[in-house]
Amino acid sequence: MSITTAVCNSFKQELLGGVHDLDTDTIKVALIKVSPTGTYNSSTTNYSDVTDNSDEAVGANYTSGGNTLEGATIALASSTATVDYDNITWSSVTISADGCIIYNSSKSNRAIAVVSFGSTKKSINGDFTVQFPTADASNAIIRIA
Repeated sequence: MSITTAVCNSFKQELLGGVHDLDTDTIKVALIKVSPTGTYNSSTTNYSDVTDNSDEAVGANYTSGGNTLEGATIALASSTATVDYDNITWSSVTISADGCIIYNSSKSNRAIAVVSFGSTKKSINGDFTVQFPTADASNAIIRIA
């Protein structure tokens, strides 16, 4: 179906309820396969949305569930709160993906955001890197205005 880059609506509500702590919880990113059967956007609520549709990418040296994000930096850019993480790399993988899901594995795998890569990205026995954009009020993947 499709992937639309968005912060998940459920995440926004859960923030107000104190569910997530983005600099101490275990935040993970998992790759979404090419041409997924599900639709991923602001209404995505859980990593299981991806796994229930068998839409997680599969490839050599890629582990189901993805990798843990490191280096959380929470900041204020003007009046917009942002979160940034270190870029994430899978080494020596052979894989193709159209996007990814960022989720909180410390909190029952609740979805935080989904990201469309804009086109299929692939690696053949090499590094596959998800590079986060500048963490400012206009570009940060996770931002609350």
